[in-house]
Parts: sequence; C-alpha cells; structure tokens
Amino acid sequence: MNNLTDHIQTLESQSIYIIREAYNRLERLGMLWSLGKDSNVMLWLCRKAFYGHVPFPVVHVDTEKKFAEMYEFREYYAKEWGLNLVTGLCPPIEEMDSTLPPAARAAARKTEGLKSLLAREGYTGVFAGIRRDEEATRAKERVFSPRGESGQWHFRDQPPEFWDQFKTDFPPGTHVRIHPLLHWSEIDVWLYTKRENIPTVPLYFARDGKRYRSLGDEDITSPIVSEAVSIDEIIAELQVTTEAERAGRAMDHEAEDSFERLRADGYM
Repeated sequence: MNNLTDHIQTLESQSIYIIREAYNRLERLGMLWSLGKDSNVMLWLCRKAFYGHVPFPVVHVDTEKKFAEMYEFREYYAKEWGLNLVTGLCPPIEEMDSTLPPAARAAARKTEGLKSLLAREGYTGVFAGIRRDEEATRAKERVFSPRGESGQWHFRDQPPEFWDQFKTDFPPGTHVRIHPLLHWSEIDVWLYTKRENIPTVPLYFARDGKRYRSLGDEDITSPIVSEAVSIDEIIAELQVTTEAERAGRAMDHEAEDSFERLRADGYM
C-alpha cells in the first residue's frame, strides 16, 4: 500500500477499535447522527465494526430546521440500513439563554434537545463524530470524554490519553462521549468516503457555483463559492483553500466564547 492508503487504513482500524472498546465497556450506548459527512463516516465505521449491523440506537436530535435533502437522506438510509432510529425534538428558541448571540442561541436548542433525549433514553455513552481539526474548542477533546450528570463538559478536567491508551473505567453514573473520528482531518473524511463509496447528502457538491462545506440548520448555515462537483474536486479544493471549514456556520462568526459556552453546557 502507498502511504496515503496506509494512513486511511490505519485511521479506519483505530476508529473501529475505539467503537468496539466502547461497546464492550459501556452498558447503554447511542450514536449521534447529524446526517453530515463526519457522522455518516462514523455510522459506516459502526456498521463495519459489527459486520453490517449497528447494535445500538442511532440518535438524531431534530431542530426541525434541517435541509429537506437531509431529512430525505435520514429516512431513506435509516430504512435501507435497518437502523434503530431514535429522534428527539428541541425546545423553542424563546427558552434559550438570551445572553447568547442569535446563531449560538439557535444552536443551544440542540444542546437542550440532546439533554432531554439523554435523560429520556438513559444512555451511558454516546458516539459523536467530531474532529480536533474542525474547531479550536474541539481540539481540547478526548476520545473517551467524561461528562457531568447533565452532559456538561469540564474541559480543564479531562483524563490524559497517551499512545492510544484510553481511560474507559469511569465511576457509576458517569456519562461518556466517545469520539472515534477525533484524529481524522476533513480531507481524511473525504478520502475515506470515496474509498468506501459512502452515501452523502448531495448538498456537499456544487450546484450553480456554490456548495455546503459544513451542514447545520438551514437558517444559520450558508454555502461557500465552489465548482467542486465530485469528491476528487472537493479534495483538490481543500488542499489549497485558506478558508475555515465552518466558515458557513453563522455561530462561528459570533462572540469568540460562544462555542465554548455551548460545548461546556453539553453541545456536540
């Protein structure tokens, strides 16, 4: 194998190991499925880890503001892959912290919706498809990340993880977020998507000179200027761009601490 192929294979093996380790160590698991490129790769890895069957619920925290193409994708592949799809709705924006900027306040609905769903379903841990290179606050994360009773993230009090030695024995009642893609890059995700021919929401591919690089709620997510209509063209574009991956997310252009406040409170 060449170096790039070997790199992607190593990432796959490492992620599958993390998924299986979590399944063996934690009693009641769920997998957060945002319908974006990262969580689709994570879902694919879960299917590979268990030979085509995902042995835990796949969870969608629904703001009811996603793009129509995302809902179509969810309904089709939940049925096609025989997923145990669990959905939970989010509270209205009027109930969110009024001190947050507008887009962060809208995103906070997802945090509260996730908290309600976790309380309802009683998950000991949930898989989330975040990556360290995606956003500065997420760079502080761990693969196995313990949370407070309501999902709060104490980012200054996280267990060390050296040489892929993960802490998986937590006190009873600890909620854990598991991040199998933490070491992946955006280009890694697309290289793996191409290699495995993973289905993808079509909004990622250019139409009329624009495409979405990161998918969120329709009212707080904007497309980027792009002519990339294939994965190869997306990868070529990413190799030269100086624009941040989340440049189309309104929340990332607000107060610097908004994202950290949301994540500390339990955001993905």
